[in-house]
Amino acid sequence: MEGNSTTPSNSASAGPLSGVRVVDLSRLVAGNMLSMQLADFGADVIKVESAREGDTLRHWREDLGDGAFLDAWWQVYGRNKKSLALDLRDHEAMELLRRLVAGAQVLIESFRPGTLEAMGLAPASLHELNRQLVIVRISGWGQTGPYRDLPGFGSLLEGFCGFAHKHAVDGVPQLPNLALADMVAGLAGAFATVAAVREVEVKGGQGQVVDLSLLEPMLAIMGPDVTTYSATGRVAGPSVKIASPRGVYQCRDGGWVALSGSTDAMARRVLEAIGRGDLAGEARFATNAARLANDAELDALIAEAIARFDRDDCLAHLRAQGVTAGPIHDAAALAADPHVVDRACYVTPSHAGGTLMQNVMPRLANTPGQIRHAAPLLGQHSAQVLREAGLDDAYIKELSARGAIKCN
Repeated sequence: MEGNSTTPSNSASAGPLSGVRVVDLSRLVAGNMLSMQLADFGADVIKVESAREGDTLRHWREDLGDGAFLDAWWQVYGRNKKSLALDLRDHEAMELLRRLVAGAQVLIESFRPGTLEAMGLAPASLHELNRQLVIVRISGWGQTGPYRDLPGFGSLLEGFCGFAHKHAVDGVPQLPNLALADMVAGLAGAFATVAAVREVEVKGGQGQVVDLSLLEPMLAIMGPDVTTYSATGRVAGPSVKIASPRGVYQCRDGGWVALSGSTDAMARRVLEAIGRGDLAGEARFATNAARLANDAELDALIAEAIARFDRDDCLAHLRAQGVTAGPIHDAAALAADPHVVDRACYVTPSHAGGTLMQNVMPRLANTPGQIRHAAPLLGQHSAQVLREAGLDDAYIKELSARGAIKCN
């Protein structure tokens, strides 16, 4: 596969983020998405988990029958990390955490605002331990503002930011059936973390706090709806399109295709492909604004033409005419798609537990990321990490015996 490697590296820290140690206190999706991105590109991510139950993602499991379960969320988003299981209610376990932070470049947390301070780990005190530490604070609404103390699961933010409104069906707002706000925040957070680390490593700056809410990354991907409203007073609704022709259309065999003709030249190709090239010169279809004003008529013409084809024949015909169209996939079709297979978008690395998962992205030509090892068992690396921090085996055994840590 070009640009990425799924083979285990000879060096556990190989990659462009080699040498960056991350202490990850987060739970659920956003923090794990963020730290997975860093780990994929070589950061040494120490996942600090509760010694009792571990990260919540460990318990999001699919029932495979016969008493077997697949913890797919953890297998994907826990990969390339080390698990250190601590009971943070224990005084000595907290001292161990402070020792780790003193030697780290990044700390990630996703507690409700104020919790870190209540634990005695306020950013100011952490920077006394380590002035170069980048502290990534993930929360629903951010560390400031009137909503800072409200619960902040992604579903609330997906409704709040306008996404559910824009995707209403028959007047009922719709939430996405994926952890959209968390995933977007994780990706934005990975960028912010690398930017803050660069400030320290390249420019000699101090560590800082990254205030990463789930709200603002969602606002960033929602387009200029609020900007448009502020200028026009018009609120974009579920039926409002940004370009025409654009939509999904059902074929004769029940398959579906997505089509976009958002440039004038592409719109002309669409009309020619559906056998209505005679309309290409008409003013009502000449520009995007004109097509939007007449979208219902244009959409009906396209739907009628596409309904005469089976899906594969339809795609072949549209692509031969240079039209931007593609299939609507479900998971089964996606996994089998020849382009996805050829680019190894999903891989089953034997050294990472043999679980099919998304490959590393994005693709770097010279310093690609790697899937180096599987998601860890709870406490799998506790002893290793603590030895590296200077603890002897007798003390580690004592801590384990009284439940301050868990070793696996």
